[in-house]
Amino acid sequence: MPQHRKVTIIGSGPSGHTAAIYLARANLEPILFEGMMANGFAPGGQLTTTTDVENYPGFPEGVMGGELMDKLREQSERFGTEIVTETITKLDLSVRPFKIWREGSEDDAEPTDTTDAVIIATGASARRMHLPGEETYWQNGISACAVCDGAVPIFRNKPLAVIGGGDSAAEESIYLTKYASHVYVLVRRDKLRASKVMAARLLKHPKVTVLFNTSATATHGDGSLLKELTIKNTITNEESKLPVNGLFYAIGHDPATSLVKGQVNLDDEGYIVTVPGSTETNIPGVFAAGDVQDKKYRQAITSAGTGCMAALDAERYITEHIEEAAPADEPASNGSDAQK
Repeated sequence: MPQHRKVTIIGSGPSGHTAAIYLARANLEPILFEGMMANGFAPGGQLTTTTDVENYPGFPEGVMGGELMDKLREQSERFGTEIVTETITKLDLSVRPFKIWREGSEDDAEPTDTTDAVIIATGASARRMHLPGEETYWQNGISACAVCDGAVPIFRNKPLAVIGGGDSAAEESIYLTKYASHVYVLVRRDKLRASKVMAARLLKHPKVTVLFNTSATATHGDGSLLKELTIKNTITNEESKLPVNGLFYAIGHDPATSLVKGQVNLDDEGYIVTVPGSTETNIPGVFAAGDVQDKKYRQAITSAGTGCMAALDAERYITEHIEEAAPADEPASNGSDAQK
């Protein structure tokens, strides 16, 4: 028989654990599937790959990303959340209760779990180029989040590089000028993809140099910190060295939404669409929190905030609707009006 829970959380970043804390304290006995290398990350998500986190409230001296996630996990467990280190590979949101399959179950097998409500908190992963030397200097000079890491001492008053040509790259480059001695923006093409306003702001900034038709091909350092990039002119193929102490990727993120694709409404970039001002999706009883639905802020604290919202939305849904829910296996409404 499948194991049934009122609320299931899929994902173990700040949003998932915050939702779990709220739901557990509300005596809803949530189960949280933290996954095992789901989306390429260990349980805890992207923060497990970071070092110092200096902008999460409550830690005046900063905190290591892994330590922060350990504390959130401990808090979830303290209030009674069941945490399962397994990956969910399939969801059926077309019937009620919703059906869930854990990794290792056969496609034609009965679901391993069922749930009345589900919170999708599977996150997103920053795109990386995996340049030679990148693994050595990841979080030791190479980052995918200027807002998260730009103020770190190793970047202050140092030359930095940003890869990307869109609005995000322009915004992050301008942000980094607060700390850097100079910012080089590497753009593969001969023009920026950013909006005219952002492009003009970037090009006229006195601390920014945009290198068009340029790509990075390798990273170099002293074994501890990044010191230099090899860059190549994409037209002439001529290579040269660019002395920088920081490299920031601004080439986009990939939300982990394959689990719900074709069932939950996604935007053009693959992020889950939620009703403005809530975490509700187009399917009643399905909620989304954290980076899987947030392509603008993507911060640990904003993820935690939407995790709180999702928990409160799910609790309200259970209270108001579950006793009136359709019998098991009755087709579920797709809630198409929810987005109108």
